[in-house]
Amino acid sequence: MVKKRIFNKLIPDDYYHSIYDIDLDYLVSIGMKGIIADLDNTLIPRQQNHTSEQLQEWLFRAKKIGFQICIVSNNWKNRVGAIAKKLELPLVARAKKPSKIAFNKAISILKIKEEQTVVIGDQIFTDVLGGNRSGLYTILVVPLDGKEVFATRIARKLENVVLNQLKERNIIPKRGASRAHDLN
Repeated sequence: MVKKRIFNKLIPDDYYHSIYDIDLDYLVSIGMKGIIADLDNTLIPRQQNHTSEQLQEWLFRAKKIGFQICIVSNNWKNRVGAIAKKLELPLVARAKKPSKIAFNKAISILKIKEEQTVVIGDQIFTDVLGGNRSGLYTILVVPLDGKEVFATRIARKLENVVLNQLKERNIIPKRGASRAHDLN
């Protein structure tokens, strides 16, 4: 029974190929007001220090329809701080995800309720697990291409095992499934 509960915490509420495929209007319709977003390989490739015009437009649209957004990253503040500042977004750095502490801090910064918050990230064992442990709506996106640190490369192998199990059991949410046709 404990094994099943742990496995359930690894299941995202939805998944998409990228942040640009996320149906923001749908999120508004189900009462979401805040977005906690991972940075590396979710919003920008890990080795990149600049933001694309497409990302800036997506963030502008999200803010325009009423979302408050906070970046939550396990990375050091000196790397992600400049990016968050450029995007004019609050930041929780060195978050130690999947710890609930960082997610609670982001919710406090955004001044919203847990049930109004969505977590968007590219990793099951940090973003999805942490968001689910905190009672938040979770969205998994396919990681952006780019170099990853050794620990993340190892975690990806384990995540692929989980993703394959979710696919085999037909558990992965269907709403975004056509958009995220290949999570491997």
